[in-house]
Amino acid sequence: MNITLRHIEVFRALMTAGSVTAAAQILFTSQPTVSRELARLESLLGIALFDRVRGRLQPNAQALALYEEVQRSYVGLERVVSVASRLKQFAQGQISVICLPVFSQVLLPSVCARFLAQHEGVSVAITPQDSPFLEEWLAAQSYDLGLTEQDTAPAGTEQSLLLEVNEVCVLPDGHPLLSRQVLDVDDFAGQRFVSLAPNDPYRQLADEMFRRRGVERRLIVETHSAVSVCSMVRQGIGVGIVNPLTAWDHVGHGLHIRPLAMPIPFRVHAVRPLHRPGNLLVERFMAALREEVARLLATFAPSS
Repeated sequence: MNITLRHIEVFRALMTAGSVTAAAQILFTSQPTVSRELARLESLLGIALFDRVRGRLQPNAQALALYEEVQRSYVGLERVVSVASRLKQFAQGQISVICLPVFSQVLLPSVCARFLAQHEGVSVAITPQDSPFLEEWLAAQSYDLGLTEQDTAPAGTEQSLLLEVNEVCVLPDGHPLLSRQVLDVDDFAGQRFVSLAPNDPYRQLADEMFRRRGVERRLIVETHSAVSVCSMVRQGIGVGIVNPLTAWDHVGHGLHIRPLAMPIPFRVHAVRPLHRPGNLLVERFMAALREEVARLLATFAPSS
């Protein structure tokens, strides 16, 4: 098939604009040219892409399927253009970081502020992503640095432990358990509980802990986000168990923290691809990360 980029541009313009007239305006060409290129594309493909209804073009199922694939290609092209634009704008360098969403919300903002204050003209590209896609993209050597909770390094990467602390309990204003400085498993018996989603590994550790002790909670809300758990707790819906990074970021304004007598370890690992071209900024960013982790550990010390 001698299909050209021009044919695809005409097809995409028709799908986007909805008419030959509007597509011609987008492409800065004439209506007859658009109609001719469309007819040529349909001839090359051997299928009709549009139904002609009262002088208007209506995309059929084949057109919709083709458009979905065309959009994927254009998204990829737009990403290439975006990267090239950023490289031009930030000539002094850029570091790309992929991480779990929680780290983009409660760890990396302080790290970026620290790092960028020392590196004028440098930029940081942060991509929040859940597992397992996070680990897959790191294995594909797509990012300079990754932050994950997984204990096993993805293929083609090296991993180092950055932070290890324990999960904490978050409670609302006026809750009876605030009278205790450390909470044990039995303290949660009958308590209204805001929980992470069933597939969350920390939820599973907590559930197993309560199951072993035979303690029944009243599960009121389930959510995929520790930030959401804190927000629910702040509204007085119940108590919850979350990572201390998120908890300390939300403490105050109706939310309180208590350590747990039974440890549920929370670990943060730094992951670096082994086969990606070296980026001198990674070591400098790691230094900012370690400084921020040291500050956080000093914050957690009284209640860990």
